[in-house]
Amino acid sequence: MPTLILVRHGRSTANTAGVLAGRTPGVALDERLASLPLAAAVSSPLQRCRETLQPLLDARPGLPLHTEERISECDYGDWSGRKLAELTDEPLMSVVQQHPSAAAFPGGESMRAMQARAVEAVREWNARIEAEHGDGAVYVMCSHGDIIKSVVADALGMHLDLFQRIQAEPCSVTAIRYTRLRPFLLRLGDTGDFASLEPREESAGAATDTEAGTDAVVGGGAGAP
Repeated sequence: MPTLILVRHGRSTANTAGVLAGRTPGVALDERLASLPLAAAVSSPLQRCRETLQPLLDARPGLPLHTEERISECDYGDWSGRKLAELTDEPLMSVVQQHPSAAAFPGGESMRAMQARAVEAVREWNARIEAEHGDGAVYVMCSHGDIIKSVVADALGMHLDLFQRIQAEPCSVTAIRYTRLRPFLLRLGDTGDFASLEPREESAGAATDTEAGTDAVVGGGAGAP
């Protein structure tokens, strides 16, 4: 089976503003990605992912780009566009962080549904890339923090309730090699430097694990810091 390189989009204006972007349009990037050797590129339909991949596509005009709706950001529903600081005291936030398999966003989707669609998309793309390029092929998929974390959790055989223990920084690279019997996690949230390990000042009582929780704190989603 192919090797999947999962790229989280670069830091967006919503990340720096502390807003839960979700699927809100008009979120542009302030960082870009370098090129990678790939058989194909697959992107979430959202602007920040398409912009993250653009330098790669410019450098490799022959690299096919595919848009995949199923790896789009979690639908945070009524939470989309709200300040993360406002969401900290919402009762649902503790469920998102501690029991995500039971979390469903008002007017949006559940985190179970988010993971199911993303994993289904990855498995189908693995089969397609293998059929078209061989089992040694490598391809890139640009998506979002909670999506990447949920795919990694599936690859590791982890329950969704444990996925908040995983972190994927903006512009980080995660690599999974799928085989007939099991996936192998080769890289996780690799940014090439250790800046993200430096201590961060946090206000007392502030949630530290949550783009409603994910993109939120470290720049990721409702599920992550």
